[in-house]
Amino acid sequence: MTLSQWFIFFLLIQIVHFIGTWKLYVSAGRKAWEAAIPVYNAIVLFKIIGRPTWWTILLFLPIINLILFPVVWVETLGSFGKNSTLDKVLGIATFGLYIAYVSYTQKLNYTANRSAEPVNKTADTVGSLLFAIVVATFVHTYFIQPFTIPTSSLEKSLLVGDFLFVSKVNYGARTPMTTVALPMVHDTIPLTKKKSYLNWPQLPYFRLPGFQTVERNDIVVFNWPVDTVYKFRDQSGLRVDKPIDKKSNYVKRCVGVPGDQLEIKDGIVFVNGKELILPERAKPQFSYKVALDGKTPIDFEYLLKDMDVTDGAGFMNAEKRDTLFIAALTAANAERLKHVPGITGVQKIISKEVEPGIFPHVNKWNRDNFGPIYIPQQGKTVALNVETLPFYKAIITDYEKNDLKVTGKEIRINGKIATSYTFQQNYYWMMGDNRHNSEDSRYWGYVPENHIVGKPIFIWMSWDSNAKGLKKVRWDRLFTTVSGEGQPQSYFKLFLLALVAYFIGEYFWKKKKSV
Repeated sequence: MTLSQWFIFFLLIQIVHFIGTWKLYVSAGRKAWEAAIPVYNAIVLFKIIGRPTWWTILLFLPIINLILFPVVWVETLGSFGKNSTLDKVLGIATFGLYIAYVSYTQKLNYTANRSAEPVNKTADTVGSLLFAIVVATFVHTYFIQPFTIPTSSLEKSLLVGDFLFVSKVNYGARTPMTTVALPMVHDTIPLTKKKSYLNWPQLPYFRLPGFQTVERNDIVVFNWPVDTVYKFRDQSGLRVDKPIDKKSNYVKRCVGVPGDQLEIKDGIVFVNGKELILPERAKPQFSYKVALDGKTPIDFEYLLKDMDVTDGAGFMNAEKRDTLFIAALTAANAERLKHVPGITGVQKIISKEVEPGIFPHVNKWNRDNFGPIYIPQQGKTVALNVETLPFYKAIITDYEKNDLKVTGKEIRINGKIATSYTFQQNYYWMMGDNRHNSEDSRYWGYVPENHIVGKPIFIWMSWDSNAKGLKKVRWDRLFTTVSGEGQPQSYFKLFLLALVAYFIGEYFWKKKKSV
């Protein structure tokens, strides 16, 4: 829905609210016109039902308002003597329209200063649960979101099984675009394959101010731009597109920001003509071919484990066992292998042939030799022709919602011949440190700014599914920061000390209070 459509929808809701509730306002000693003024009518209503006026803010927060509206309907009915279970069910089932029926057909008995305390234990439990969901949804949406690392694309920096806290405030929290969805879940209802949201209506993109912008080398969580929703297919088997904020969450390292010229030479990223220098914590990995003399016994299981190689490895020649391929190896570990008895050579595998799956899918480059390309910047204009169009086609049509038609060499955007294009938002280039085991921008292109979710800041738990017993927990990674200089430092001990101090302090405070 556009802003104008939302404005009309909002006015219709206000008209329905006025028609259905003005008699309630009068019965409560207020003026009829107070039910007609947008926002103010909500403030007055909360006073009538004895609830805090700051709840008005919650009515305008997507997802949270879905939880609050049923509460308001039930509380409104209760304030006028309609407290039965049937009244509550009808109030919710009719989306509040039952209130209008009561207003026009029954005698209104307003109860002023009605107690806000729960009438029984069940009501208390439900109220506490709803309050907890509202608070958790608010924090999850606008401040901190938990996230799990499912793949090895950022191996060494982030491991499979890391549980992160992702900050929404660093880059500015993005308000939800999907207005009807279950709280605290992403795109799927837990334990089912059913989607957790409705595609309509959608709010326009809006982001609150942040205190930093996405910078080169930042690790970023974003919505995967080309999500094809393999879990939700229609009967024809075609893709079903998700709303932006319900696309799958990905985490990669930003190696190109708006306005950059980016190129990859033999696996090395160059930005604006200079090699991109990664932070100390980043350890890029590549596939290597390891030549063996075929005679000296080598305990590869121990060797790879000692080097903390977690991605796959296998023998190419099963009979002679003279070649080993290691899928993810750092430069330091590759150098170490050169000095192992029985290993005669260690060679980084660099792609030289054209790979058809590489962006922009014109059969020109590969994962290790790519570009140069321009990273689009908001407000900047590029020349548009049949040669440059593949780079920007998805931007023009999918991300910035224009109508594009190409006839021969003629390009029309929204019906007009176009020889240039001006970008409406910023774009980023995201890649994994595990260069040969990462599905990233090299395969599907730019990441739009409106797809940015947040910045990982903290690892609160790390779980190794291949280990046993207590070793499943990677204790050295608990409560470590994601960014920063130097090697990661665990703050787990400090956390435990703070937790113990809290409980001791709470014990003595309660003891003192009871005296």
